[in-house]
Amino acid sequence: MEPVNSTLVAEAGDVHWLRADVALAAAARRQAGQLARALGLADTQVANLELCVTEMATNLLKYAHDGSMALRIVRVRDRAAVECLSLDSGPGISNLPLALRDGTSASGSLGLGLGTIARMADVSGIHSLPGRGTVVQARFWAGPDGREPGPLDAGGLTRPLGGELTCGDTWAVRTAEGPDAMLLMMCDGLGHGPLAAQASDRARSAFRGSHRSDPAGILQEVHSALRSTRGAAVAIALVEPAAQRVQLSGAGNIAALVGSPDGRTGLPSLPGIAGVQLPRPRTFEAALPPGAALIMHSDGLSDRWKPADFPGLFAHDSSIVAAQIFSQAAVRRDDAGIVVAVHRRP
Repeated sequence: MEPVNSTLVAEAGDVHWLRADVALAAAARRQAGQLARALGLADTQVANLELCVTEMATNLLKYAHDGSMALRIVRVRDRAAVECLSLDSGPGISNLPLALRDGTSASGSLGLGLGTIARMADVSGIHSLPGRGTVVQARFWAGPDGREPGPLDAGGLTRPLGGELTCGDTWAVRTAEGPDAMLLMMCDGLGHGPLAAQASDRARSAFRGSHRSDPAGILQEVHSALRSTRGAAVAIALVEPAAQRVQLSGAGNIAALVGSPDGRTGLPSLPGIAGVQLPRPRTFEAALPPGAALIMHSDGLSDRWKPADFPGLFAHDSSIVAAQIFSQAAVRRDDAGIVVAVHRRP
């Protein structure tokens, strides 16, 4: 296939994970404020952000069995924002409309309620599974939001193995040839720690710099770039909303599937290790109708989950989709990473 120009849409960055404990609110407020000021958010945005994360942290401590917050800077094409995600393991919210009503808040909290958080943030959302857990999102953009949303919304999330400072999993999204088409990469560097992260960083750089649009060709380029590393499991997907399809080429233990309210369609990867031993790449294809999502994740997440376990999830922002699956499926004994592309309904 002829080389094409490409533009980076989004990629993994540093994620500040904070466990739910008595110091969560203060730590979240301090970390969010640092990220906001580093990004140059206005003083009013910084104040609103700090209020939002304080309320999110307070709700975690008051209501959740267990949970954590993920704070990060997200970059989508030429724009950047501070994003805060609250993830908990239950008990969930049985009456979400009531929880979103102003004035509904935990005793001793700020009394803002989730509805006020939604008004403060530029982008917000919540998805709850009664009895299992809730994800709350708040995003504050640097600068005005002038971009019209396209048919694809893509994003992901990573977390290192407990005790490690760097994550061996990474992801990236860039544009491709064709109307609104995107290429996604999910990578799991072998092992853990700095050497695994080095392999993943090299894979992300090769993916970012590639001018190809065919998954098999990009996988070959990534394989060549990883020859001096310990190697990685890598999957590359081309998502074409106009054709309502996804094509994928992968090597190693990366789970990939198309999920929808009607079920799931798996997209296999071949045995092998990019950078070490790569079989001749093959490309697999599946339908991706509006309302469905492509999900790719490392083996730091269990692959036993089913789309039916997450009613209403794929109608949400890609960050919420990634965070809720991550919250329910991630295992503690490994680096974990997930990237998703949601095909929005018109």
